[in-house]
Amino acid sequence: MLIYLLKFTICLAILYFFYKICLENEHMHVFKRIYLLASLVAALLIPALIFNEYVEVLPTTYVTAQEYAVPQATAGPIGIPQALEKDVLDIEPILWTVYFIGFLFFGVKFLKNLIQIGRRIQKNPKQKWEQFIHVLLSDALPPHTFLSYIFLNKQKFEAQEIPKEVLLHEQTHARQKHSYDILFVEFLQVIFWINPFIYLLKKAIKLNHEFLADEAVLNKNISKANYQNTLLSYLSEDNQHHQSPLVNPINYSSIKKRFTIMKTQTSRKAVLLRSILVLPLLAVLTYSFSQTTIVPIEKAILYDSEIPYNSYIEDSIKEELKNINAFNINYISIDEATENMMVEYTNIMSKYEVTKSFKSETYNRIRAIYHLMTNEQKESVTKYPEIPVLNDI
Repeated sequence: MLIYLLKFTICLAILYFFYKICLENEHMHVFKRIYLLASLVAALLIPALIFNEYVEVLPTTYVTAQEYAVPQATAGPIGIPQALEKDVLDIEPILWTVYFIGFLFFGVKFLKNLIQIGRRIQKNPKQKWEQFIHVLLSDALPPHTFLSYIFLNKQKFEAQEIPKEVLLHEQTHARQKHSYDILFVEFLQVIFWINPFIYLLKKAIKLNHEFLADEAVLNKNISKANYQNTLLSYLSEDNQHHQSPLVNPINYSSIKKRFTIMKTQTSRKAVLLRSILVLPLLAVLTYSFSQTTIVPIEKAILYDSEIPYNSYIEDSIKEELKNINAFNINYISIDEATENMMVEYTNIMSKYEVTKSFKSETYNRIRAIYHLMTNEQKESVTKYPEIPVLNDI
């Protein structure tokens, strides 16, 4: 779990810094919205990806008597002195306790914000207009949006004192369903509250929502100067009220950034280039942070006098197969041992029961004979030991 969280954090950090350096200041807001949401999904999935690497291995291996030793089981984790083992393990429940305290805190906060918005919708008068619902508030809150609900000050709305630019701005948030993005990242924040890049991505997502809404307003042939003056009028202290993190208020703290973006234009060539750069970035992250499982595949060892020897068969088995063929008739079929071979194999194994060791050439020979046996023949004998003791003295 710890390794997964570490990989998730690193992936998210790389994707976030790529956004800040290459994308944030460009006039390609729809692509940026997709990128930011996809970054969260990619950072979640990439560390969990598992790729299988198939590796061919020989059926058996053996070592000499001097090399072979049964490893002794250790009482504790490798590399941790037993005296310190208890102290190391005692940290884990403390860390989990801290995590669950944070999880409960942010979870309760998330539910509290949802309940607050629900009560605000329920207790205040509402007016339906097209696909939107205006919630008229008695509180002096600035306009903000959640789902299809646009929250407006009742007195100013009835007096028609809310500029049409502001209404268009909030309607864009509702029409483009920006609240779903915020709910998604807020939910992830509850689970991964300890990851600092979740907060940075949430801030970037909200700011890009403002870019999208600003763009939609200006596309309605609204004067840029008039629109900017309207936004500045909402910077007075009377309008600086605390807003729920689940809604889309006018983003006053980033007003300078928004004005700068309004002036920028990004060519189609630049948009295409930056879009293409995302693909190798994802490829590198997938290669670096996904998991690879090695799956061994046992090689089949077959012999036929008419088929050339395979390069992957051990040299010792090759030689014995040649020797066996030399002492028999010119033909030995695949997976079939002669009666003499079966007798030879049985005699060698009987001696092994007494001596508990082999000479190297004898061991290579019974291995070769065994690989020539049919399945029925193999069932009639005891298989040679996988890891023998060799005695060539």
